[in-house]
Amino acid sequence: MSTRTAVITGASAGIGAATARALAKAGFHVVLGARRLDRLQALADELSGTALQLDVTDAASVASFVQRVPDCHVLVNNAGGARGLERVEHADEDNWRWMWEANVLGTLRMTKALLPKLIASGDGHVITVTSIAGHEVYDNGSGYTSAKHAQAALHQTLRSEHLGDPLRVTEIIPGMVETDFSLNRFGGDTERAEKVYQGLQPLTPEDVAEVIAFAATRPEHVNLDQIVLKPRAQYNGSRIHRE
Repeated sequence: MSTRTAVITGASAGIGAATARALAKAGFHVVLGARRLDRLQALADELSGTALQLDVTDAASVASFVQRVPDCHVLVNNAGGARGLERVEHADEDNWRWMWEANVLGTLRMTKALLPKLIASGDGHVITVTSIAGHEVYDNGSGYTSAKHAQAALHQTLRSEHLGDPLRVTEIIPGMVETDFSLNRFGGDTERAEKVYQGLQPLTPEDVAEVIAFAATRPEHVNLDQIVLKPRAQYNGSRIHRE
């Protein structure tokens, strides 16, 4: 049996890098995409994988990336993120534009481009990392929550449209995960980012990666539609127990 190929976006750090390690351990050849090729190459060397520069907000970058991927069995749409945390009345349109490009259109571009190869594999699997923010809302988070709601809707529609095709579709829905997420959201403000996780034990990237690898290694007739995982101390996006 030939080695199955898994493509992972946003693979240079955080959940993406942890997922690359987990899927490589599970026997996949991992093709890693991200903007920071230097970090990506070091990870690919570690895992005997392939590193290719990728910016999911750029259609030409996606096209170039996909042309260099001969086959694909699993696509992990992980690239995305948040920018800013303000009320609707103070919303920054540039931040909104980036969040929709990265989370929604980025997922659309990658999925659309790789669908023929996923289906041709005979057992394709699209795994998209959304967020609990795609299923609820919280004050000051409308840009991110609206983008994640749209990404979740895209993903669920894909599941319906390809019913009967050799394609599985899984949405991974994490709560608080300690990565560079908050640092990026707050424009590099380390102190503000650290406060997000104070007083509780958040999920780690490895926690999420382990769940992704579990979903990707189920028998081909088993589709895990949605998997929600949160820290024990988190009930939802705004209700958290801190010590």
